[in-house]
Amino acid sequence: MGWSIHHPTRLIHWTPELSYEGYTLIATNYGFHASLIDMEGRVCHRWESPAGISYCYLLPNGNLLSRSHPPKGLEVGNLGGSAASLQELDWESNVVWEYRNPMLHIDFERLSNGNTLVLLYAELAPELAARVRGGHAEGGQGRMWGDAVQEVTPEGATVYEWRSWEHLSVEEDVICPLDERREWTHGNALSTTAGGDLLVSFRQLSVVGIVDRATGEFRWKWGPGELSHQHHPTYLDNGHVLIFDNGPHRHGLSYSRVVEVDPATSGIVWEYHGEPRASFFSYNISGAERLPNGNTLICEGLHGRIFEVTPQGQIVWEWVNPFAIQRVERGNAGPGGAAASERNTAVFRAHRYGPDHAALRGRDLDPARYAHLNAS
Repeated sequence: MGWSIHHPTRLIHWTPELSYEGYTLIATNYGFHASLIDMEGRVCHRWESPAGISYCYLLPNGNLLSRSHPPKGLEVGNLGGSAASLQELDWESNVVWEYRNPMLHIDFERLSNGNTLVLLYAELAPELAARVRGGHAEGGQGRMWGDAVQEVTPEGATVYEWRSWEHLSVEEDVICPLDERREWTHGNALSTTAGGDLLVSFRQLSVVGIVDRATGEFRWKWGPGELSHQHHPTYLDNGHVLIFDNGPHRHGLSYSRVVEVDPATSGIVWEYHGEPRASFFSYNISGAERLPNGNTLICEGLHGRIFEVTPQGQIVWEWVNPFAIQRVERGNAGPGGAAASERNTAVFRAHRYGPDHAALRGRDLDPARYAHLNAS
């Protein structure tokens, strides 16, 4: 299958009686705004930030917690998902909290105690980097980066830290041979389980794991041979883990799927894939979340396609992002030294909130206020 520039955007399918009604939060990757859209695909609210909004989610008080654009002039700014800051924006897009750290990247979680878990790049010692196995030679001559998790207070003080490289094995945790050696792990997800342990994902290793917060050791580690550069593991109420398995470096056909895994057995108990399989594929980013009615909201990130499926795999809601930006590719010079750019409608992740969600109570969600954005 190819990708047509003439394909439909906005809402392209909806089966109301089978879908979970609510509002879906999206942000075009490396854009400057985030939007709540209703089931008809209409913008009902929008936040904006000059620092950029690459990914965000709603807090119970209705504020938006968001990741900014990358820092400028630093090597980490050229690594995937890099961010200069996290910002908390109120309903009117005013900055009410900010945490600045040039090592920030990709994911974060606001905890019930008011602190925030953050994912940080950290340079590995040269002697450790030399022992890390895998990766291709073209990317093996410079510095190597790993991942750390920190818990920071509202004032920015660090009260907890977990360093991934202290709990990984250079013999077992091997970089995919098709990837560069700039990063050992490339953490691309960070959240907590019901018991407060860390749920992490390492793209370079095709590994998802649950980390005992007290000891720092892995309670469960899974993925090689099953996953291919996954994103967005989430902990479900039944103790299982839902994962978007991107699949770019599979043996044979590249395709994406969403799997639900039981950590007790490491067995896959539910799976969604496209029919044909090649019809559903996102090389990177992307995510999936289980909805209260048992359906699953899937973000096919690279193409900005958001859709909802039933447990039987029926698509009951489907929307394609129309909010394109022209993204300049860092470090990719075109003719005459000009930076290359491309039309970007990618969405890192999407989230659905029911109309009774605490963040939306008493809010004006009239799409008529955004008629200029909702015009075809």
